[in-house]
Amino acid sequence: MTIDLDIALNAELDPIVEVAAGLGLAQEDIIPYGWTKAKVPIDVLNKAAESNTDGKLILVTAMSPTPAGEGKTTTSIGLADGLNELARSKPEVGKAILALREPSMGPVFGMKGGAAGGGYAQVVPMEDINLHFTGDFAAIAAANNLAVTMLDNHIHHGNELDVDVRRVHIRRVVDLNDRELRGVVVGLGGINGGVPREDAFDIVVASEVMAVFCLSTSLTDLKERLGRIVLAHSRSRTPITVADIGAAGAMTALLRNALAPNLVQSLEHSPAFIHGGPFANIAHGCNSLLATKAAMTLGDWTVTEAGFGADLGAEKFLDIKCRAAGIWPSAVVVVATLRALKYHGGIEVKDVQTPNTQAVLGGMSNLEHHCNNLLNIYGITPAVCFNRFPTDTDEEMAAAIEHLRSKGISAVESTHWADGGKGALALAEAVVEAAGSSSDGSPRAQYSYELDRPLEEKIRTIAQRIYGAADVDLPSKVTRKLKQFTDEGYGDAPICIAKTQYSLSTDATLRGAPKDHIIEVKDVRLSAGAGFVVVIAGDIMTMPGLPKEPSALKIDVTEDGNITGLF
Repeated sequence: MTIDLDIALNAELDPIVEVAAGLGLAQEDIIPYGWTKAKVPIDVLNKAAESNTDGKLILVTAMSPTPAGEGKTTTSIGLADGLNELARSKPEVGKAILALREPSMGPVFGMKGGAAGGGYAQVVPMEDINLHFTGDFAAIAAANNLAVTMLDNHIHHGNELDVDVRRVHIRRVVDLNDRELRGVVVGLGGINGGVPREDAFDIVVASEVMAVFCLSTSLTDLKERLGRIVLAHSRSRTPITVADIGAAGAMTALLRNALAPNLVQSLEHSPAFIHGGPFANIAHGCNSLLATKAAMTLGDWTVTEAGFGADLGAEKFLDIKCRAAGIWPSAVVVVATLRALKYHGGIEVKDVQTPNTQAVLGGMSNLEHHCNNLLNIYGITPAVCFNRFPTDTDEEMAAAIEHLRSKGISAVESTHWADGGKGALALAEAVVEAAGSSSDGSPRAQYSYELDRPLEEKIRTIAQRIYGAADVDLPSKVTRKLKQFTDEGYGDAPICIAKTQYSLSTDATLRGAPKDHIIEVKDVRLSAGAGFVVVIAGDIMTMPGLPKEPSALKIDVTEDGNITGLF
């Protein structure tokens, strides 16, 4: 059994009705899924919003990660526990609530493992959260696949809308890594087998239905957004939407219960809303807007994260989610590790645990780039959290913190993995101090680009301002599609760039803070329901594959039903 799972299984959980009561929610206000997790209906949250003032929003992002990951979710959980620990001695600090993404089973069974935190900074029940949880992802997959099925059925039964089978945009999805599904042919089997066409699958978290789900504010909004999804084009190049084939109502019915945010708790009983889960390297990388707003309504502090580095997760959180929701963080935490600094300083992954102060300082260019973006582009003063690992030395840590402080960047180390909330007290105090600057009013939003600029210009602006690129390479087929999107009325949409998380560039091998590189755009996709344009940059795939030795090889179940090997 792994350390994380062993800790989680031995934790003493509060009944979920008690967690809800701590938020001012009565037993009849929640829909329990067993005794450890529940859904909170949207009407309950709306009533709470009428009488409560929103608390402060804290975004947790990171430097560009190593292939091993740097513990951003773990840090988010540790920070919430740390804030609640701080409030025990300073009640005026108030209550912290988590708002996190649901894990995808692709990474759980693949290379990365689960996404419920680690050590003594976890959300529980960890094994449920990492697997089927409350069934949200299954509902999202079913809704997406229903749309595809109804489109294919329409084509089979006469094709009244004159769908061009060469221009079908929506793909079927599955919540697993399966490279065999990156390219398939459907409709084989004769006249009753449908109309043959080339197709492909995406992973659930890359689907537009997932993005719609996470940006919807109500069932009505959800149905309207689903109806706007462009499924295909006709042979006369007319967009064909979910509404055109009459699928929006049935898709909404499948998602009706799923849209209510999920409530669980941390090991230290901090309330946690875990809901929705698009990847940040191939989607917009944020938990649901409903969950974030729920936490802001019910707590004094909302701790949320955006996937991967600040160039991906934070940029999309600020430019897409915050813009759509009319919210803005009071402080931003940038998670860093000494091993990530060494990696960006030129050390290979297998050697990053070996002490090397020079390499730590050599990788600072990457961390400073992210911090400077937050400060100079978005107007947010960052606080760096060093998520400490057992192999880190005091000499390396002191050198890293001193370097950042010499640059005017606040930095602290945190031991939440080993010590829970008590290990994150310094981080909690740093966040309270950083957020104090907005105590005289709501923090002011400041985006990296304006929506009224042309789509091509917005892509170039992100590449140059956020990634440090010299320019973007836009093939003629891409510029034609961008013009088509503009002609169809989507020119004012924000941009969601899908690229590697391992580099500021589109080349995963370029570490540090490369300058004057070219962002290679391979394709663009319209997400009309979500309200943005997806830009496929570099060698990025929306259906991952399994590694040679996937995590699934270690997962098993004992005779008495206990799961082993999950992490």
